[in-house]
Amino acid sequence: MNKVFASAQEAVADIPSGATIMLGGFGLCGIPENLIAALVAENARRGLCGLHTISNNMGVDGFGMGLMLEAGMIASHTGSYVGENKLLEEKVLKGELDLRLTPQGTLAERIRAGGAGIPAFYTPAGVGTIVAEGKETREFDGKTYLLERWLRADYALIKAWKGDRTGNLIYRKTARNFNPMMAAAARVAIAEVEELVEPGEIEPDQVVTPGVYVQRIVLGEKHEKRIERRTVR
Repeated sequence: MNKVFASAQEAVADIPSGATIMLGGFGLCGIPENLIAALVAENARRGLCGLHTISNNMGVDGFGMGLMLEAGMIASHTGSYVGENKLLEEKVLKGELDLRLTPQGTLAERIRAGGAGIPAFYTPAGVGTIVAEGKETREFDGKTYLLERWLRADYALIKAWKGDRTGNLIYRKTARNFNPMMAAAARVAIAEVEELVEPGEIEPDQVVTPGVYVQRIVLGEKHEKRIERRTVR
């Protein structure tokens, strides 16, 4: 089955307002920047808004998910680190955005659990802090653990290094990060790749995300691969 879409714009054209969307990446490493840009263009075209996003970071001012934030597209965000985005801070303090922070390991496991069909699990992370407010706790072998729920989404926008037309994906080094688990935890996974090859050109043992988890694939037009902050002595 050929899952290739002609453009990022076409691949996201049916995402509705109010959808829950997972976006891969760690900082700006491994983010689906072309798909994000296409979402922002969809906002300009048809007023796409009220999105509930799940991502480790929220991009930076002027790039990545920061563009979605500037366009007023996001109603709530679940993530781990948001310290690189000043606009996010302003919106949260003004009550314009619902921010749900979660420990990074817990975030990863909640997404993995969503893909594995595990509705809840216990973790020691967050016990005795505001993270535990309103959540069930239980003691195992003399230690207190916190019950956390899975995370699932309507759509996952992910980034891979190479993919074939049936959706098999491989990643490059740390750019893998949250992308594989998000592909498994969403109803529709949309992957942008740097290289698009024919089926059979990727060795089966190299495949990280099997095509069964990917519904759409698109060849990215450009990949800037920015970093959040460059320090020069």
